[in-house]
Amino acid sequence: MMELEYIRDYVMYTAIFGMFSFIWFGWAQENPRKNWRKYMGIASGIALLVCLIGVYLSVTNWEEATALSEMNALTTYIIVFYAQLIIGGLGAFLLTRKKKKDYVAPWIAFLVGVHFFWLVNVFDDFGLYILAVLMIIIAVISPRLSKRWGVTSSAITGIGSGTVLFCFAILGLIRYLLA
Repeated sequence: MMELEYIRDYVMYTAIFGMFSFIWFGWAQENPRKNWRKYMGIASGIALLVCLIGVYLSVTNWEEATALSEMNALTTYIIVFYAQLIIGGLGAFLLTRKKKKDYVAPWIAFLVGVHFFWLVNVFDDFGLYILAVLMIIIAVISPRLSKRWGVTSSAITGIGSGTVLFCFAILGLIRYLLA
């Protein structure tokens, strides 16, 4: 469990996970079933609102301690972030070139899941293991479910990832309120 002295990390979870929930719900709108669209739009709006609450709380708690104030933690975070970005972009490029564009969203979700394993020690937060596993499960099952339901993988991956990240954004807010 994250240490209480890292209160700023809780509100940053709310902001960042809320933002990425918003983004995943947006990506899910690539080609979903028509009757899913309004619910994804509502989910996107709520995720954005939670993100903005997290941004406000992050700004007002900027002076609070963060795990990233330790140089090793910050360095690891930056390396993991940029490695994920480069590997994700390269994989998406190759999948698109090989005419397997429907696997791009699951690939990115898989990579995001894996990156949370590396961040457990950065933030001293074992809850990120759960987030990692859930994101990887979503990435693995979404191509099969998308075929079954006749939608693109991005619809299933986006709904699943958006939902999980939203829950962790809310968890960050709850942890902040209870700290």
